[in-house]
Amino acid sequence: MSVVKINVLTVPAEQRETLEKRFASRAHAVENSDGFEWFELLRPVEGTDNYLVYTRWRDEESFQAWMEGPMKAAHQGGAAEGQERPRPAASGSTLWSFEVVQQAAPKGA
Repeated sequence: MSVVKINVLTVPAEQRETLEKRFASRAHAVENSDGFEWFELLRPVEGTDNYLVYTRWRDEESFQAWMEGPMKAAHQGGAAEGQERPRPAASGSTLWSFEVVQQAAPKGA
């Protein structure tokens, strides 16, 4: 059964562009991970100021392996020599976890 992880990011208005550029520069960083199924970065339009980072995984073990491997390495990586590591664009985050119990796709997809 697939699992969905949604990272809810609190992003100040002045950091939105920075956040989106950072995700764009990491495009394809997760796609080759075993068990990875889907990614979306969702920009708030109304009703909230939070961005949502949606990922879908084959199972919890696949997500945990990514968290302890590639994701951890990416977030611990330093800046270029002699430069400070950039500050996070988000001022806070919360991780939501779900199991997929029903799904539908367009006919013929």
